Amino acid sequence: MKPARTKTPRKPVVKKGSQTSLKDPVGVYCRVRPLSFPDQECCIEVINNTTVQLHTPEGYRLNRNGDYKETQYSFKQVFGTHTTQKELFDVVANPLVDDLIHGKNGLLFTYGVTGSGKTHTMTGSPGEGGLLPHCLGMIFNSIGSFQAKRYVFKCNDRNSMDIQCEVDALLERQKREALPHPKTPAIKRQADPEFADMINLQEFCKAEDVDEDSVYGVFVSYIEIYNNYIYDLLEEVPFDPIKPKWNSCSTPMRNTDFVPPQSKLLREDKNHNMYVAGCTEVEVKSVEEAFEVFWRGQKKRRIANTHLNRESSRSHSVFNIKLVQAPLDADGDNVLQEKEQITVSQLSLVDLAGSERTNRTKAEGNRLREAGNINQSLMTLRTCMEVLRENQMYGTNKMVPYRDSKLTHLFKNYFDGEGKVRMIVCVNPKAEDYEESLQVMRFAEVTQEVEVARPIDKAICGLTPGRRYRNHARAGPVGEELLVTEVVLQSFPPLPSCEILDINDEQTLPRLIEALEKRHQLRQMMIDEFNKQSVTFKAMLQEFDNGVLNKENYIQGKLNEKEKVISGQKLEIERLEKKNKTLEYKSAFQIEILEKTTTIYEEDKRNLQQELETQNQKLQRQFSDKRRLEARLQGMVTETTMKWEKECERRVAAKQLEMQNKLWVKDEKLKQLKAIVTEPKTEKPERPSRQRDREKAPQRSVSPSPVPNVPPLRLRHRRSRSAGDRWVDHKPASNVQTETVMQPHVPHAITVSVANEKALAKCEKYMLTHQELASDGEIETKLIKGDVYKTRGGGQSVQFTDIETLKQESPTGRKRRSSTVTPAQPDGAESEWTDVETRCSVAVEMRAGSQLGPGYQHHAQPKRKKP
Repeated sequence: MKPARTKTPRKPVVKKGSQTSLKDPVGVYCRVRPLSFPDQECCIEVINNTTVQLHTPEGYRLNRNGDYKETQYSFKQVFGTHTTQKELFDVVANPLVDDLIHGKNGLLFTYGVTGSGKTHTMTGSPGEGGLLPHCLGMIFNSIGSFQAKRYVFKCNDRNSMDIQCEVDALLERQKREALPHPKTPAIKRQADPEFADMINLQEFCKAEDVDEDSVYGVFVSYIEIYNNYIYDLLEEVPFDPIKPKWNSCSTPMRNTDFVPPQSKLLREDKNHNMYVAGCTEVEVKSVEEAFEVFWRGQKKRRIANTHLNRESSRSHSVFNIKLVQAPLDADGDNVLQEKEQITVSQLSLVDLAGSERTNRTKAEGNRLREAGNINQSLMTLRTCMEVLRENQMYGTNKMVPYRDSKLTHLFKNYFDGEGKVRMIVCVNPKAEDYEESLQVMRFAEVTQEVEVARPIDKAICGLTPGRRYRNHARAGPVGEELLVTEVVLQSFPPLPSCEILDINDEQTLPRLIEALEKRHQLRQMMIDEFNKQSVTFKAMLQEFDNGVLNKENYIQGKLNEKEKVISGQKLEIERLEKKNKTLEYKSAFQIEILEKTTTIYEEDKRNLQQELETQNQKLQRQFSDKRRLEARLQGMVTETTMKWEKECERRVAAKQLEMQNKLWVKDEKLKQLKAIVTEPKTEKPERPSRQRDREKAPQRSVSPSPVPNVPPLRLRHRRSRSAGDRWVDHKPASNVQTETVMQPHVPHAITVSVANEKALAKCEKYMLTHQELASDGEIETKLIKGDVYKTRGGGQSVQFTDIETLKQESPTGRKRRSSTVTPAQPDGAESEWTDVETRCSVAVEMRAGSQLGPGYQHHAQPKRKKP
């Protein structure tokens, strides 16, 4: 007959936020990757098992002009380059798996730059599995014999679990087994030896204190966060032959026949926990089956070949292990069909994508967009950590921006106290990653100061000791003590046989009498011993009673003393309460006064701020009016300046025209005087050269004619006025130094060997030095001058206005100098000024050399010709 079934009591409902205020910091560990080449420059050094030192590499100091710095960072534990995966698992992940089996959640994620060993730490390599295979191995080693049958637990769409009876579970198993399976785990492992090497764990690890009165079920799911979208890597999308295949060239996928899945949404369940709606959860029964599911999703994960890593993760991957636990009934045969008794715990293993700089990865197109989204999500994670630390350290209540990224939004519950959080910082010690490693160390330093509330200890199951009692019953009453009566009976001598078969038998009765006498003596001895022991026990009991009474009296005295102390403390408490009420009344009155004073001050502050704003607006208006007035005055000054410049030009032109007319009148008068003086000396022959000049020159009337109305000519400045102008002194490289006394000296000149537009744009005058051989074989130097003008096209043009000639000849030569001051005769003797024309011309030139226009110059200066 089976014992009566006892109903398991329900678990007490614990309200969120009712736990104690105990908090634990986020556990941050550091793992240093070995260098790829022994001769590489290293920037990270392991000081001890908790400290690393980061020093500035030589190349970074040369490129950035930086100083040599050494900074030390502390972690919960540092794992060097020779650390094995098993050692890392025992320290970091083993406590999280133990908490998972006992109903607590956990989060473990790897963080670091590209190529720092995050995926190797989480997944592992052939022959040395990572944290994920070790976690699966420990789970199934602990609950292997206590697993429920497949499909007893069933997932629903509300992030919870349902329980099916044995009949429904059996029907579902038969229905699922009838479906064709294209690939079994055994076939998969045979096809991929790398898969088998990763799960071939040599170490046997098991959790302690596993509840034997419960059954367990393991469910796994695998998602990735790509470009801030969530995708289910275990979702089986049917292949559509009409639609084109997803090409791996446009999207970094390993399998080109894979159809792109639809993105999933984040939702909140009734317990305010975040979960991925519609995510595939697969029930697994062994390490091989669980890792096969993980490997199937790993093949779909987005990776790409970058400049820094041959297989760089382009998304954040999250592998969730959900452990479901339900108690057995009192018989230990069936699972209790009560949904409230189910305990669900979850361990999330996160492999974050590496942060990277585009100037190092040379990313373009899709790679550039992926890198931007990765860096943005990691920056949001860092911002959340900084806000959490600030709220905890300074008592602020800033809103943590979890919703800015799907990554932080998904794990919001862990940082709010739903489980333990552990982070492994992976670093590459090569010098090229110095800047990125520095940022990673700073983020780890911030994260270590964030504290997470301890999770609530959940009641795993109720009073269902069926399996334990059943096991004890099978073992039998081992070690039970015998009854006292049996011991006493065994101490008596055995009775001989009492059957008398012969009347002459005289031995049976004496033996029986002897045995009875011995028993009587033994009984009497036992009675005496019992009486002695009873007397001793009574004495001991009396002594014990006296001791208890004395102790009671002592305790009663202590209690009386304590009561007196308590009564005194009560009186003190009452006095303090009265004083507290008085102080509260005073403080309330003072607070009221302070509030009124604060209100007055705030009103004054608002008034002053308004007055300040009004004054600022007035100043702005005055400043604007001043600027407008300055602009107006500047326009008037510019307009007046232009007007006077035009007026000055007009007056200068009129004056120049007037002077030219006066010169022309004087020329006419001089010619008339010349004709009068030369009229009586007609018999004297004239010089042939002068006669030829006179024949060639046009005849003018003696009487002065009126000045014609000719248009004003372009002004040509005299040489004496060009001292303040900027000149372009163009001297070709082929010029010969003549070593003459009179050399041209032009102040403020730009000397060039080849004319260029840049020099012409800075000057107003132009002078070209030209040399050629004269008829007497001497070098004749000509200075060709001109004015520089701007053209309509934005260029520069030169208009030549004057030529100055420098000539050198021998004093013994037969030819005359170019100067006409001392004309020489052909025979070398000095000629006399016999003709009046020559004397008059010389006299006029000597007299008017400094008064007439630019056409008349003193002969002491070099000869000047008009172009």
